[in-house]
Amino acid sequence: MANELRTLRTLLFSRGSLSVYLPSFLVATGEGAILPTLPVTATDLGAGIALAGLVTGLILIGEVIGDLPSGWVVSRLGENHSMITGAAVMLAGALLCLCANTLVLFSAGVFLMGLSTAVFALARHTLLTVTVPTDIRARALSLLGGTFRAGYFLGPFIAAAVIAVSGTQMVFLIPIVACATTVVVLLILPDPAVVGYAGATPVRVHPEPTGVRTSQSAPARRGLFRTIHEYWGTLARMGTGAVAIGLLRSSRQTILPLWAVHLNLDAAHTSLIMGVAGAVDFALFYTSGQIMDRFGRAWSAVPSLIGLGLLHIALPLSGDIVSFSAIAILMSVANGIGSGILMTLGADLAPRDDPAPFLGAWRFFGDSGNAAAPFIISGLTAVAGLALPAVAVGALGLGGAILMARFIPRFVPPSP
Repeated sequence: MANELRTLRTLLFSRGSLSVYLPSFLVATGEGAILPTLPVTATDLGAGIALAGLVTGLILIGEVIGDLPSGWVVSRLGENHSMITGAAVMLAGALLCLCANTLVLFSAGVFLMGLSTAVFALARHTLLTVTVPTDIRARALSLLGGTFRAGYFLGPFIAAAVIAVSGTQMVFLIPIVACATTVVVLLILPDPAVVGYAGATPVRVHPEPTGVRTSQSAPARRGLFRTIHEYWGTLARMGTGAVAIGLLRSSRQTILPLWAVHLNLDAAHTSLIMGVAGAVDFALFYTSGQIMDRFGRAWSAVPSLIGLGLLHIALPLSGDIVSFSAIAILMSVANGIGSGILMTLGADLAPRDDPAPFLGAWRFFGDSGNAAAPFIISGLTAVAGLALPAVAVGALGLGGAILMARFIPRFVPPSP
């Protein structure tokens, strides 16, 4: 316990730690604030229910499309400059949404925010990949996942207060302020790759003379398509498992509220259940990192996939608020013990000399699962009702567990 507390203090309070986690929390808070309001705003601008759902999905679609070129951007600009660029573009997208008076302009703003999220998230992922010591990598990345979860949890409450005072459209001021603050923070606070983080030797002892901070030298850089070609076997095998993880995580957030409607639960009870489930999920993010660093990545990924898969299959059996609440909370436990697994596996598998292009391709697989889930659930529900997508997604999750158990590289925990 004493050693674990020492590790946690090192991660949270070492030089450069504020530069690692604060920008991610700010950006996640801004994005989390607007997500619940996107369908409402789209409807106010003239969209029907189906079109409003499509506009809402543009933020995920933009993130998936942005994953592949974001590797090239980060490899050329460097992590810190890429995060500044991503935050600035997200600010521009939020400003466009705030000022939009047509559905086309609003959709463009939402899509732009998705693209910028891909660049920002990949830059932060790459930074930790190249700076954090491998023996505490999973815990550092799980903490990063925790900052995103905290932001997504807090954002809707801030949005509710803003909406109560000034209306739905003004909620886009939250990501504008969050992104502007992020840019200032990144400009003022030291770059962890220059000063070091969590006891690691700095990747760059001094900033580049040009002012562009890159963790790799130009000759070592790989292009995106060359990276995909070189690592296609790894991406195909492990990436399929990443798709399953993304699919289950996104499905959980989509199908639980729909099943609550199916059970005729009112909005207050549904919000309470989802809030408790979200708190359980958030509470377990560091535990996931401990499991991965101590016992290996498979001990997080495989139980998480099995749990989420079986609970999806069991969801149609819940017929009242008690059984539904139990499944929702157990899903959060299964999801929580997998916190940070995709980022950690990506960091483990990425080439050391130029990880950004590989990580961009890797994140594309996980984000594809995230983006596909709402469309799969919607399509199958329209054909055969809500039970079928729950069982189908659960079965895909169990298949992903088999792939992960088979192909995750052997991990030897460090000596105590």
